[in-house]
Amino acid sequence: MPALKRLVLAILLGAISLLVNGCTTEQESSIPWSRPQSWEGQVPGMGSSAGSGVN
Repeated sequence: MPALKRLVLAILLGAISLLVNGCTTEQESSIPWSRPQSWEGQVPGMGSSAGSGVN
């Protein structure tokens, strides 16, 4: 019985460590949607006008 408890504890600790650590990376992303686009933050259908601050 102690061997079974030890196995369950090892599996439980392994699962908890995977959940806590996750799958994050510290690298800068090259995914294009990680940067805001020029049209974001505008009123839909209005486009950009002079003086709006949007290029």
